[in-house]
Amino acid sequence: MANGPMDRRGHNGQPQRMNGSGEPQGAEYTGRYVVLLDPGNQESGLNALRSSAEIASVERVRGSDVGNVSELLERPDVSVHFEELAAAVVEVRPEQRHALVTAAEADPAIIAAEPERMVYAMPITAPTQAPTEFFPAYRSDEEVVDRHTRAEIAAAQGPAVDEQTFTWGLQAIRANLSHLTGRGVKVAVLDTGVDTDHPDLAGCIEETMSFVLGESVEDGNGHGTHCIGTVAGPAKPQQGPRYGVACDARILAGKVLSNRGSGSDGQILAGIAWAISRGARVISMSLGAPVRPGELFPQTYEILARRALERGTVIVAAAGNESERPPVIRPVGRPANCPSILAVAALDRALTPSFFSNGGINGQGGEINIAAPGRDVRSAAPGGGYQPLSGTSMATPHVAGVLALLSEAHPNVSAADLVARLKAGAFPLAQPVRDVGHGLLQAP
Repeated sequence: MANGPMDRRGHNGQPQRMNGSGEPQGAEYTGRYVVLLDPGNQESGLNALRSSAEIASVERVRGSDVGNVSELLERPDVSVHFEELAAAVVEVRPEQRHALVTAAEADPAIIAAEPERMVYAMPITAPTQAPTEFFPAYRSDEEVVDRHTRAEIAAAQGPAVDEQTFTWGLQAIRANLSHLTGRGVKVAVLDTGVDTDHPDLAGCIEETMSFVLGESVEDGNGHGTHCIGTVAGPAKPQQGPRYGVACDARILAGKVLSNRGSGSDGQILAGIAWAISRGARVISMSLGAPVRPGELFPQTYEILARRALERGTVIVAAAGNESERPPVIRPVGRPANCPSILAVAALDRALTPSFFSNGGINGQGGEINIAAPGRDVRSAAPGGGYQPLSGTSMATPHVAGVLALLSEAHPNVSAADLVARLKAGAFPLAQPVRDVGHGLLQAP
């Protein structure tokens, strides 16, 4: 690939920041484009890309054959076609970018085309320890904690909860009272991987796959292991209280973010294609990228989420942690800001929005759909241990777990019906819909 403002350096280098027309300041791009094709006319769409944008080499990938996707996505001379999603990640020379966009607008076989962006794990922090490393697109909680008084933080802790048997989060969503366990329901967690040797998690892992070149599915970050534990940790952990919502759910652990917590839209697409092909009922994504006030949701993710719903799969994503409440509320990040993706806000122990939790301040998508425990959440950690972490990342797997419970209770309903049942079952809160959506998540 020629050097220039669109040059992609991969995950070991620094992604390029681009400030072209219509592109948010500070957004990080790879230089590629994500293109959605007409599912019934994919070859015609690919031919249009070849002729208009001079895209030469296109590697076709099916959901059941993803072993070399991580390598293909890092090759500057190859575009990748995810046939099952009717989507492609294409390499485009800077001088051909306008031609690609023009082709997308003119050819009915091309549904949408958008620049590929970087995505990040939401920052994670241990409330009683020093903050862990965090990533440029999202701030760690500790960055903001120092600006809040001890009294404000103490008030957010809420009344004391006996956590000898169940974590406060499971009690808040009433998972401790549910007879459902998510038995047999497949939940894909697309994140930084998983500690496959963790004694609490070994029994729930159905399948794993890494989409990060040079990294196994083993979690060198901790983010993915923590999220998977919240979804499907066991009824009787090796130590401490129960922390898993759906103890008998089957986990598909897709590593789409590196051990440093970064990835690209292409890796997310690869993970989604894999998860759907493996029969995932729920896809949980505690990841994203920031957006500006007034910025519209990405058409590519929205269309893919609608297609997933039609095939029986619900996608859930974290709203993001950029707010500094009460004075500053940032918009829900992407891809959670898509109308067909469930956007999850974080609550503290007092069942009020955590000060970092983003809000639904953007119209036409970008709303918060539901709120869940996201402060001081105890779950599994790499190395066989446990740790309490905070973030909308920690709230999201609570929702994925409850969707697994609902799916067990209603195995034959559509994905859209599952979402409707989830929203209808939420406990109304006093806070604005902007901040908590339909309210506090509740287990059936």
